Amino acid sequence: MVGFVSFSARRSGRKWPCDGHGVAPGSMVSAAVAALALSWVMTVPPAAARSRDAGHGHEHSGPAPAVRPGSPLAAVPLPRPRPETAPQSVSREQAKETAKDGAKDEGPEQAKDGVTKDGAKEAKTPPAPQISACRMALTEDIAIAPSIPPIKGPGACGGDDLVRLEAVVLPDKRRVALTPAATMRCTMATAVANWVRGDLAPLAARLGSPIAALDNYDSYQCRGRNNIAGAQMSEHGRANALDVRGFKLADGRMIELTDRTQPRDLREAVLHSVCTQFATVLGPDSDWYHEDHIHLDLAERRSNYRICQWDVLDPLPKIAPLMPAMRPDEAPPRETAEADDEDKAGKAGKGGKGAGRPGAGHAADTGAPHAAPAEPDSGDADAEADETEPATPPPTPQPAPAKSSKKKHRTRS
Repeated sequence: MVGFVSFSARRSGRKWPCDGHGVAPGSMVSAAVAALALSWVMTVPPAAARSRDAGHGHEHSGPAPAVRPGSPLAAVPLPRPRPETAPQSVSREQAKETAKDGAKDEGPEQAKDGVTKDGAKEAKTPPAPQISACRMALTEDIAIAPSIPPIKGPGACGGDDLVRLEAVVLPDKRRVALTPAATMRCTMATAVANWVRGDLAPLAARLGSPIAALDNYDSYQCRGRNNIAGAQMSEHGRANALDVRGFKLADGRMIELTDRTQPRDLREAVLHSVCTQFATVLGPDSDWYHEDHIHLDLAERRSNYRICQWDVLDPLPKIAPLMPAMRPDEAPPRETAEADDEDKAGKAGKGGKGAGRPGAGHAADTGAPHAAPAEPDSGDADAEADETEPATPPPTPQPAPAKSSKKKHRTRS
């Protein structure tokens, strides 16, 4: 303590007068005061500690530990004591149990106001989609077509208000099944049902057996037109199209609409009916993608423009038209180049017949000495000679076309 006082004196720059022993007159008093203060701190606990121990005296069995002189607790201020009016601390588990009990207690009160716990949950759930007018009109008396959730495919694929068309119900309650069931929009399903009920069933009845099933070649499929990658979106990708190959009768017969052997009037009647019901009809001769089925859809175009491209083709001939027909036996012989050359050579031989005889021209020049004497019966002999001349075979003509061509070539050269 004496050193502490002297150190304080040196820091303050003041010089204290010393007695004979080298101690300042007031240093002893300062040392005594400092010793008294230190002993008081070591023996008496802080006021905050006393008040805290007083509130919870029953929790401590012994006296509070003394604070050492060099401990940092002596310099750190302690928090103020908790007031008696403050609420008591509650653990998390007790808070959860209290909240549950409060919810149970408040349930009846909220029920009186019209808001219940179940009602709050129902308010959070999204509202159910409204039923469209098409869905309300497409009842089980017309078609078996249960609704399915909307499809949200990549790009523009999918759609809303979709159904799975399983069968069409005829007016006499018979069902025409779609094999397999088709996924499409409600409007497209309604158009298919009206077509089968109003047009296709009466046409099939003409064949002597009612219609039993409709062959579904393709319905919804997320793809481009004609299954070409990168092409414009097909109506099949929008669930707005149906491909049909034909229909099946109750007696087991299959009527394919692109079969040339089927009655032409029946296929033409189907053509007129589908072009009336649908916006797009593609069949044989529209392109080579639709040679074995009929494409039907309800595409929306400007000014309600429609496309109907389907040629009802006649049966193929049994003999291909490119092959020549057999020549009948009673037909005259064909005229060929060799026959023409033979005719020309024969005419040339007959024309030079008289000039080619030996002595003919000589007799004409010399006159009488070589002529036969005239007799009364010479006229009959000459007639007989003339009659016998044609019987003699004409001289064989020699092929002269090659020689004549050479001669012409020589004259031209």
